[in-house]
Amino acid sequence: MPLTAARVVVLLIELYAVAGLFFAVCFLPRAVTRLDPGTAGAPWSLRLLILPGVAALWPLFARRWLTGAPPPVERTAHRTKATRR
Repeated sequence: MPLTAARVVVLLIELYAVAGLFFAVCFLPRAVTRLDPGTAGAPWSLRLLILPGVAALWPLFARRWLTGAPPPVERTAHRTKATRR
């Protein structure tokens, strides 16, 4: 029984990784510029660098892409202090 459970867990992880790679290949050429306009003029090497992160976090990117969320605003202590003045 434990070996079967381990195989199921590994299969689920593999399916998640394949879905993430498929999503990243579809997402990076077109939609990344809609979520982050700063990537519009970026070279392909940037897209290759962010590919593993997009593949790993694909559900978050898919939700932002489908809902049409605006680019995120950086919220750090430095920015908060600068806007209070």
